[in-house]
Amino acid sequence: MADSLTIALAQVNPTVGDIAGNVALIKDAREKARALGADLVVFPELCVSGYPPEDLVYRVSFLEACEKAVGSLAELTADKGPALLIGSPWQAKVKKIGEDVRLRAHNAVLLLDHGQVQGVRYKHHLPNYGVFDEYRVFMPGPAPGPIPFRGVRLGAMVCEDMWFEDVAETLQESGAEILVVPNGSPFELSKHDGRLNHAVGRVLETNLPLIYVNQVGGQDDLVFDGGSFVLNADRALAAQMPWWRTDLLVTTWTRTEKGWVCTPQAPAPACERAENIYQATVMGLRDYVRKNRFPGVVLGLSGGIDSALAASIAADALGPDKVHCVMMPSPYTSQESLDDAAACAKLLGVRLDTISIGPAMAAYDEMLGPLFVGTNAGITEENLQSRARGMALMAISNKFGKMVLSTGNKSEMSTGYATLYGDMCGGYAVLKDLYKTTVFAVCRWRNAHKPAGGLGPEGPVMPENVITKPPTAELKPNQKDQDTLPPYEDLDGILKGLIEGQKGIGEVAAEGFAEATVRRVFRMLKNAEYKRRQAPPGVKISKIAFGRDYRYPITNGFNDDVG
Repeated sequence: MADSLTIALAQVNPTVGDIAGNVALIKDAREKARALGADLVVFPELCVSGYPPEDLVYRVSFLEACEKAVGSLAELTADKGPALLIGSPWQAKVKKIGEDVRLRAHNAVLLLDHGQVQGVRYKHHLPNYGVFDEYRVFMPGPAPGPIPFRGVRLGAMVCEDMWFEDVAETLQESGAEILVVPNGSPFELSKHDGRLNHAVGRVLETNLPLIYVNQVGGQDDLVFDGGSFVLNADRALAAQMPWWRTDLLVTTWTRTEKGWVCTPQAPAPACERAENIYQATVMGLRDYVRKNRFPGVVLGLSGGIDSALAASIAADALGPDKVHCVMMPSPYTSQESLDDAAACAKLLGVRLDTISIGPAMAAYDEMLGPLFVGTNAGITEENLQSRARGMALMAISNKFGKMVLSTGNKSEMSTGYATLYGDMCGGYAVLKDLYKTTVFAVCRWRNAHKPAGGLGPEGPVMPENVITKPPTAELKPNQKDQDTLPPYEDLDGILKGLIEGQKGIGEVAAEGFAEATVRRVFRMLKNAEYKRRQAPPGVKISKIAFGRDYRYPITNGFNDDVG
């Protein structure tokens, strides 16, 4: 019976589908852990396949590649070095659903030691809400029992299994000594507190210590913040790994009369709210560009706050040399905007080109003029300006290969205050889940702080005037956002109630907002769904982000008149 144990927590950044690359990450972490004397290395959920693999799980070739990778990793452990606790799709079966036949596998955690797969346990609770759709592609496993490991019984439960009492209870009753929780837990604001509370609950119920290992990195619209930790049986935090970066932490364990105890280590510092949001956007963009092999990004820099923030995120994520900004003035663009865009580009150290859309506007007037005779200029002509800018950015992207970065925020996406095929053009919308009031707060934070790991410059990244001047699209003379929208403090409060709170009109109005304004915002939110369906992906930071979280029908007759 072992009296001491050294366990390494590997907070890695796998890529969905890049099985060879993920195996290389696992091997590299194992070698580092070996040098530090580890007996076991614990990895995040589905680290072999990447998480979430979605419908890749239906492909026989994908599952076979995962199984082959697990076999190669198992062979490594014949050298008597550290064992591996890894996650992978496993044990595929054909399942008939009505007339549809689907290949489904388990979401599994596997112990590799002495050259073989020594134990396999399946995820019991498959999440099927929000961004999760696991019940569609995976089969649930039975409540797991402990896995024997060198004289210790490990209670492995995968991610969602920690959020319920029954799995931990089953493990404790069947003799588990240490709970180990591999995770692929996507970031959202305040979620770490929820994870920690559930972990504390499982420790309190079982009187067992708990190891929680989360992945880090970006996967399309999801970001994973890391923040892995260890709790002792007395619920004290024994180890806290950093957020927003890969890391390997070696923990030392001792068997006592009361069970296994992890020697405490100094915890990594927590991040404040604005820093978490900024780091989430940086990581999401960085991995989207890197994992999809784009050489960089191109975006319209208007002199406004949204594009300034998008440019600063891009510079911190990719480096200023990979960010190409384009100012596209029209006859309505103010000298103030030109100056602010130039100052912002200079502070960031990014390339800035100027391309006037005046000739495009004139060409559209000439082309469409005969058809538009007898009509008044209005929203159509404003949208043509936005689409001319989108056309220019897409042309630059096609010519030089850099991805167009969309700069719209959640307030705009909610209300339809964005032009389809215009400012919505892009491969990624880095501010998609940030309300306008959040944009202001994050800009102030970035002007006062450089994020850890950021590749952009020290000091302010945008002129103060960009933050303090009234927002405007500058599509007609003296235009301001508030000519069309309620004040952003009111608008964002109403939207949070309708979207994240899923409240009715009456409930939101009862919070102090004018009912007529709430009804107006509700109509805008509902009517803009067709635009959002055509929007690029973007980083999720809230409880309910547009996309996977928000699946409202486009054709929708419900008006919440009774709300």
